[in-house]
Amino acid sequence: MALEKIRYKNLNGRQKEVYNFHKIAAVLAEYGFNSLKLTDDWQGADFLAYQMLGSAETLKVQLKSCISIDRKYEGKSIWIAFPRSGAWYLVEHDTLRDIIGQTHSTGLIF
Repeated sequence: MALEKIRYKNLNGRQKEVYNFHKIAAVLAEYGFNSLKLTDDWQGADFLAYQMLGSAETLKVQLKSCISIDRKYEGKSIWIAFPRSGAWYLVEHDTLRDIIGQTHSTGLIF
Protein backbone atom coordinates (compact mmCIF):
# COMPACT_ATOMS: atom_id res chain seq x y z
CA MET A 1 0.00 0.00 0.00
CA ALA A 2 1.39 3.39 -0.99
CA LEU A 3 0.76 6.16 1.50
CA GLU A 4 -0.25 9.59 0.29
CA LYS A 5 -0.39 12.79 2.31
CA ILE A 6 -3.86 14.15 2.82
CA ARG A 7 -5.00 17.61 1.83
CA TYR A 8 -6.12 19.50 4.91
CA LYS A 9 -8.67 21.51 2.94
CA ASN A 10 -10.42 18.27 1.92
CA LEU A 11 -11.12 17.26 5.53
CA ASN A 12 -14.43 17.89 7.27
CA GLY A 13 -14.54 19.83 10.55
CA ARG A 14 -14.21 16.82 12.84
CA GLN A 15 -11.34 15.41 10.78
CA LYS A 16 -9.55 18.77 10.93
CA GLU A 17 -9.86 18.77 14.73
CA VAL A 18 -8.33 15.28 14.95
CA TYR A 19 -5.56 16.27 12.51
CA ASN A 20 -4.80 19.45 14.48
CA PHE A 21 -4.76 17.52 17.76
CA HIS A 22 -2.08 15.19 16.44
CA LYS A 23 -0.03 18.08 15.07
CA ILE A 24 0.00 19.99 18.37
CA ALA A 25 0.48 16.77 20.37
CA ALA A 26 3.62 16.06 18.34
CA VAL A 27 4.99 19.52 19.11
CA LEU A 28 4.14 19.19 22.82
CA ALA A 29 5.85 15.78 22.94
CA GLU A 30 9.12 17.54 22.06
CA TYR A 31 8.72 19.49 25.32
CA GLY A 32 7.98 16.43 27.43
CA PHE A 33 4.19 16.51 27.35
CA ASN A 34 1.86 13.58 26.90
CA SER A 35 -1.44 14.67 25.32
CA LEU A 36 -4.76 12.90 25.83
CA LYS A 37 -7.68 13.67 23.52
CA LEU A 38 -10.99 13.96 25.35
CA THR A 39 -14.25 12.71 23.87
CA ASP A 40 -16.11 15.74 25.17
CA ASP A 41 -15.19 19.27 26.22
CA TRP A 42 -14.38 18.43 29.83
CA GLN A 43 -14.23 21.70 31.83
CA GLY A 44 -13.78 23.51 28.50
CA ALA A 45 -10.83 21.40 27.34
CA ASP A 46 -10.50 19.43 24.10
CA PHE A 47 -7.44 17.63 25.45
CA LEU A 48 -5.18 17.38 28.47
CA ALA A 49 -1.41 17.75 28.33
CA TYR A 50 0.79 16.71 31.23
CA GLN A 51 4.54 16.76 31.56
CA MET A 52 6.04 13.31 31.68
CA LEU A 53 9.05 14.47 33.71
CA GLY A 54 9.28 17.14 36.36
CA SER A 55 6.17 19.24 36.91
CA ALA A 56 2.94 17.52 37.86
CA GLU A 57 0.92 20.27 36.19
CA THR A 58 -1.76 19.21 33.74
CA LEU A 59 -2.82 21.73 31.10
CA LYS A 60 -6.46 21.88 30.03
CA VAL A 61 -6.22 22.81 26.35
CA GLN A 62 -8.88 24.13 23.99
CA LEU A 63 -7.84 23.48 20.38
CA LYS A 64 -8.70 26.16 17.84
CA SER A 65 -8.09 26.45 14.10
CA CYS A 66 -7.12 30.12 14.57
CA ILE A 67 -6.46 32.59 17.37
CA SER A 68 -9.57 32.82 19.51
CA ILE A 69 -10.80 34.02 22.90
CA ASP A 70 -14.19 33.53 24.55
CA ARG A 71 -15.68 34.72 27.83
CA LYS A 72 -16.70 31.16 28.69
CA TYR A 73 -13.01 30.25 29.19
CA GLU A 74 -12.20 33.18 31.50
CA GLY A 75 -10.89 32.26 34.93
CA LYS A 76 -10.82 28.52 34.15
CA SER A 77 -7.06 27.99 33.58
CA ILE A 78 -7.73 26.97 29.98
CA TRP A 79 -4.88 27.07 27.48
CA ILE A 80 -5.62 27.91 23.83
CA ALA A 81 -3.67 26.07 21.12
CA PHE A 82 -3.82 27.38 17.55
CA PRO A 83 -1.73 27.38 14.38
CA ARG A 84 -0.52 30.59 12.76
CA SER A 85 1.91 31.04 9.86
CA GLY A 86 3.15 27.45 10.02
CA ALA A 87 3.79 27.42 13.79
CA TRP A 88 1.73 26.29 16.76
CA TYR A 89 0.99 28.55 19.71
CA LEU A 90 -0.06 27.57 23.21
CA VAL A 91 -1.15 30.45 25.44
CA GLU A 92 -3.13 30.59 28.65
CA HIS A 93 -6.54 31.99 27.68
CA ASP A 94 -6.67 34.95 30.07
CA THR A 95 -3.13 35.97 29.13
CA LEU A 96 -4.09 35.79 25.46
CA ARG A 97 -7.20 37.87 26.16
CA ASP A 98 -5.05 40.53 27.83
CA ILE A 99 -2.54 40.56 24.95
CA ILE A 100 -5.29 40.90 22.37
CA GLY A 101 -6.93 43.65 24.41
CA GLN A 102 -3.67 45.59 24.56
CA THR A 103 -2.90 45.27 20.86
CA HIS A 104 -6.49 45.95 19.86
CA SER A 105 -6.46 49.25 21.73
CA THR A 106 -3.43 50.35 19.66
CA GLY A 107 -5.09 49.35 16.40
CA LEU A 108 -3.01 46.22 15.88
CA ILE A 109 -5.31 43.23 15.61
CA PHE A 110 -4.37 39.77 14.35
